[in-house]
Amino acid sequence: MLHDFAAQCIRLGQKLPKSRKTLNMYVNDAIGFRMTVEQPLFYSENCFGTADAISFRNRLLRIHDYKSGVTPARMEQLEIYTALFCLEYKIKPVDIDIELRIYQSDEIIVHNPTAEDLVPIIDKIISFDKVITKIKAEEG
Repeated sequence: MLHDFAAQCIRLGQKLPKSRKTLNMYVNDAIGFRMTVEQPLFYSENCFGTADAISFRNRLLRIHDYKSGVTPARMEQLEIYTALFCLEYKIKPVDIDIELRIYQSDEIIVHNPTAEDLVPIIDKIISFDKVITKIKAEEG
């Protein structure tokens, strides 16, 4: 429910009171950076995802993730979203700057992955997609 509320606030441009609360920081930052919410990222029917908030302007890719739970979030999920973005839009990670953020427990975790971080993920997506596609073709 909080995700839906946050997405609606962002779509409407409705900022929340300035605060160190996770939800407020996430919503206000997404509005400030003019981000798109709940953006599907699609490489194939075997590999896809949905970014909570994303923007790509002036060669800078931003992906923000809002976590309302207490289980520590992992940046790998956002690196996969970055890889999907690069594959879908045929952009080389070496050609852009990237900022990933996780909003959780009244903190913001920021990560700037490099092409060296992302190329192995992109390669895995491509190779596993080929394997899964081949298996599906053999099954049916």
